[in-house]
Amino acid sequence: MTVKQIQCKSILNKSGIPVIDYGINPYIGCGHKCQYCYAVFMKRFSGHTEPWGDFVDVKINAPEVLEHQLKRLKQKSHISFSTVCDAYQPIEAKYRITRKCLEKLVHYKHTVSILTKSDLVLNDLDLLEQLKDIEVGFTIITLNPQAHRIFEPGSPSSKKRFAAIKILSQHKIPTWVFVAPTLPYLTDSEKTINQIMKASQNAGANYILFDTLNTYTKVWNNVRRLMKKHFPEAIELCEYYYNNKTKYKKQLKHKISKIGSNYKIKFRFAF
Repeated sequence: MTVKQIQCKSILNKSGIPVIDYGINPYIGCGHKCQYCYAVFMKRFSGHTEPWGDFVDVKINAPEVLEHQLKRLKQKSHISFSTVCDAYQPIEAKYRITRKCLEKLVHYKHTVSILTKSDLVLNDLDLLEQLKDIEVGFTIITLNPQAHRIFEPGSPSSKKRFAAIKILSQHKIPTWVFVAPTLPYLTDSEKTINQIMKASQNAGANYILFDTLNTYTKVWNNVRRLMKKHFPEAIELCEYYYNNKTKYKKQLKHKISKIGSNYKIKFRFAF
């Protein structure tokens, strides 16, 4: 892993996501090495030649820059950690840039949301409890250990993520589960959907949000390559999804809705 400390001019940046006003990305790159990551496009702005997942740039001055930007922010806003990285990727344990940014935010009344794959977020439980309006989401796409090792090799297990949800929920911090992407064959089966819904409900999550796989050429080719190598039986369904997205999404919504009727937890769709 190549790690470089850099200076940023801005850390509170306008978001293109409709429900989020600003995104805070303490790092460029991510050590979780998720093979379906849509943020791979960030590589072309980084100057790195290493594969995505093999480098991380640390925005070492981010907390100080954030402090100045927050002073100029005149209205209450929805601020997200993070939109093109994971704020709690492994390197956060050393640099604690996310924590230092949260320390600045506790003095304001902005809505703060966190989306991560890591139980490292528990290290900042003391700060989360001080925030006026906070929500923590965990991306969980599968409970299959083999699929986890292949598609999210640098991230904590789903078991650890659900355990973190339970702890946060016990501390009255709203939590949710993001099933994204739903990988054909691996994530969209009745068995997996049932497992995720049951585990999310038992952990105390407020709701589950489902989204489908982004088929950017680079992302799609990589996912298809890994499927062909490790789960050849999934290729036919992957091809069906790629060529029949509208029909597939309609069928998936119907399947999730049917299964979801057996649980008390709320569920939503991002597609």
